[in-house]
Amino acid sequence: MKRYNETNQTNGTRIQHTGRSRIKWLWSSMLILSLLVLSACGQGNSESAKIVEGKVNVVTSFYPVYAFTTAIGGEDANVINLLPTGVEPHDWTPKSQDIVNTSKAQLFLYNGAGLEGWVPNFLKSLNSDTQVKSVAVSDGVSLLTAEGDDGHNHDEEHEDEHAEEEAGTEDVADHHVDPHTWVSPKSALVMAENIKNSLVEVDPDHQDGYEQRYEELRTKLETLDQHFTDELSKVSNKEIVVSHQAFGYLARDYGLTQHAIMGLSPDAEPTGQDIVNLSKLVKEEGIKYIFFEELVSDKLAKTLAGEAGVETMVLNPVEGLTKEQAANGDDYFTLMEKNLQNLLIALK
Repeated sequence: MKRYNETNQTNGTRIQHTGRSRIKWLWSSMLILSLLVLSACGQGNSESAKIVEGKVNVVTSFYPVYAFTTAIGGEDANVINLLPTGVEPHDWTPKSQDIVNTSKAQLFLYNGAGLEGWVPNFLKSLNSDTQVKSVAVSDGVSLLTAEGDDGHNHDEEHEDEHAEEEAGTEDVADHHVDPHTWVSPKSALVMAENIKNSLVEVDPDHQDGYEQRYEELRTKLETLDQHFTDELSKVSNKEIVVSHQAFGYLARDYGLTQHAIMGLSPDAEPTGQDIVNLSKLVKEEGIKYIFFEELVSDKLAKTLAGEAGVETMVLNPVEGLTKEQAANGDDYFTLMEKNLQNLLIALK
């Protein structure tokens, strides 16, 4: 009986140890998985990223600039993205930690062309002794203007334009610069070169690495550009209806015409008459799909699609990644390829 009890105690101890080992293994596995998910979703945003001593520190305003900068910067640059994963950039504003990080960086890269209406005040808020160089990476892109409100306050950013308006030389009340330059690979090529030149200027010791990685990125962008050119030249239909007016550069560079439910900003909502007019256009042109975006509500796109008796489909302005896209390893190139495939389906 005593031996039986001893055996039972021994077996119980073994079972207990085995159970503890399994629990430890499960906790370790869950911890590793959590770290992988967090690293995939972070996109280097300023909530988790930190300034790194001994490297050139670069702060970027939103995903496309971040993606191109990390590709060119490689191991020589520490890149911090301001915009968190899953956030639409039109209405985002920086926090105090963003100002602190940028003040300690060597380079601040933003899109420009009016996208980041917060930039003028942001730059004024940086520490007075900061050496950070700020660059609008869309400089050199042939910019488009569009009718309607873009949803931003440009009082400080466009003081010269308002002066011209008072003089009667330019009407900026009804026309605004379209900031969505990166949506076209042709414009993205200009932006990538600006980023490379900026990195070389602040960190000339690593010029060879920046130049080499830039050439690799340039080749990928040129290949993507040629793919869009070749494939879209084959379609006879050229009209697309989109949720907001983010595809002007894509349309211009590849022979398409966009019709938008909303304006340059997703907040610029249409009137009832706008929906009626678009529904009529969809029927007259034989349009089969209304495009919507993941980071913006699809309610109006579905309303128009229901009114016109057509379907909806995603056309991504690549303003940022959703958490699911980040976890799946999507990037600018995979999303743009998906855009092309969806365009071909809609326009055939």
